[in-house]
Amino acid sequence: MKILVTGGAGFIGSHIVDTFIDAGHDVVVIDNLSTGRMENLNTKAKFYLIDIRSREVDRIFEIEKFDAICHQAAQMDVRKSVADPLFDADVNVKGSLNILQNCIKYDIKKFIFASTGGAVYGEQESYPCDETHPLRPVSPYGITKLTVEKYLFFYNIEYGLNYTILRYSNVYGPRQNPFGEAGVIAIFAHKLLNNQQAVINGDGKQTRDYIYVADVAKANLKALNDKRNEIYNIGTGVETDVNTIFKIIKEISGSGVKEKHGRALPGEQRRSVISSKKAEKMLDWKAEVNFNEGIKRTINFFKRNK
Repeated sequence: MKILVTGGAGFIGSHIVDTFIDAGHDVVVIDNLSTGRMENLNTKAKFYLIDIRSREVDRIFEIEKFDAICHQAAQMDVRKSVADPLFDADVNVKGSLNILQNCIKYDIKKFIFASTGGAVYGEQESYPCDETHPLRPVSPYGITKLTVEKYLFFYNIEYGLNYTILRYSNVYGPRQNPFGEAGVIAIFAHKLLNNQQAVINGDGKQTRDYIYVADVAKANLKALNDKRNEIYNIGTGVETDVNTIFKIIKEISGSGVKEKHGRALPGEQRRSVISSKKAEKMLDWKAEVNFNEGIKRTINFFKRNK
């Protein structure tokens, strides 16, 4: 199968590219390298340096004749989406529509979309929540991801485009950028390995569902052959708080940096954890890498790439 992976030089996208290639697929990547890195890119993938909003995307579709699209490219910084919702919508909605319009023009059969299992649900009523939970995003990022989900429903009804929506929980692992809004695991791992002070926001008891990136890549591989136009949570169903993350990373890294707390971030969700029982049943997928093992692999990556 010939697959386009948008954002395929990024943290998550590059792992998906590796998994597709290992499974024998022919992969093409488009990425503007705003957050992606060339060193992440699999040498067996064909690469185009281009933005998903560009009109030149049409030419790539015409040349390559894809069988499937795996759409990972996005503006994924929640804080940036709050500060600049116009830019967030331009990339996440208009950029996605540019890809979707070319799917229809060139008769693409399969579309996999990377959505979010935290931001689309907002403050949860149940823990872990499944795909039937009310959708109440409280950030422009969550709103744009949900908007594209709704567009996919339209494109299926109007044009017959088969889609799979994967709502990721908090993804971590090798190649994650430890700067900016990278995710607490990457930030802590980088700082503790370099003997720098890591700051825990507030009391550190806020929880998230952390999933190792290789498990996310495997979910995308499973989704390639799913014909049911479904939405699946992709997570572990396990909550881990920030204090625990600090302690585990400190122990595994052997760092002498002491625990330090700063001010709580305004508007930060207290708890977020999703159920992936639907994916287990219908995609035959479940998270396989436990948290401690995933942290060890992540720290080893940062050690090798100081």
